[in-house]
Amino acid sequence: MRIDLLAGTVYRPAVMTPRVPTILVFDSGLGGLTVFAEVLKARPDARFVYAADDAGFPYGRLNEDVLVARVLAVMERLVSLHAPDLVVIACNTASTLVLPALRQRFAVPFVGTVPAVKPAAAVSRSRRISVLATPGTVARDYTQDLVRTYAGDCQVTLVGSRHLAAYAEAELTGRPVADTDIMAEIAPCFVAEDGGRTDAIALACTHYPLLRDRFDRLAPWPVAWIDPAPAIARRVVQLLGGPLAVHEGEEDALAVFTSGAGMTAALCAALSARGLPRIDIEAMPLSTA
Repeated sequence: MRIDLLAGTVYRPAVMTPRVPTILVFDSGLGGLTVFAEVLKARPDARFVYAADDAGFPYGRLNEDVLVARVLAVMERLVSLHAPDLVVIACNTASTLVLPALRQRFAVPFVGTVPAVKPAAAVSRSRRISVLATPGTVARDYTQDLVRTYAGDCQVTLVGSRHLAAYAEAELTGRPVADTDIMAEIAPCFVAEDGGRTDAIALACTHYPLLRDRFDRLAPWPVAWIDPAPAIARRVVQLLGGPLAVHEGEEDALAVFTSGAGMTAALCAALSARGLPRIDIEAMPLSTA
């Protein structure tokens, strides 16, 4: 049975109060910045914590039991420290695997991230779409179920990129990546056969929209790139309500890292430009024992 990761499960409708909510946006690294940007636009009055479990990045290298235990442990610390009113899991890998355990453990509502197969199929005229994801997300039964349910009349190409997430992180930390390296990762998404060609590509890793300008420039032909972040922001508003008119953001958003090992001047500047001028290190080394 497929669980709707965006919709939540047993939560009562949120009760609006005069105080603004605290929203925690969580990812294994920097990809969730694309989701944070959309949620920030939707609730500019909220208090925000952006948490990057960079000590565990990339999550795709962890086996499933280790990944579930890791996310639960990190979330335990984050919920205790920041008392969020809602948590956004801005990571496809964690959402498709860990959300049921998170919802069982914590009372706070969670909004997840899923491969945008349905909207890609909805916009495609050629009925040829691609899903650009990590290898782990491509292999998940959840992804296969989405394809069967929402894109049964489409020719779907599943592309598991091993390097794009790391390339996005490198770019933000001031280490430019060559066009040829990026093109090698996205080229399998572009399929032309039998007189038709791919016209929609679902970006099924939140890191990938960070490279969107490069994708547009390198693409062999124009396509619709489907980013799930706007839909996630809409779901946050459904659960928490719209911004309170009498409030503006009262404090700067906070970025929290579990190692900070990749912190550079370029990354600090990039975070500040994206609305995260405050940075804390909440050290949580990864243990796979």
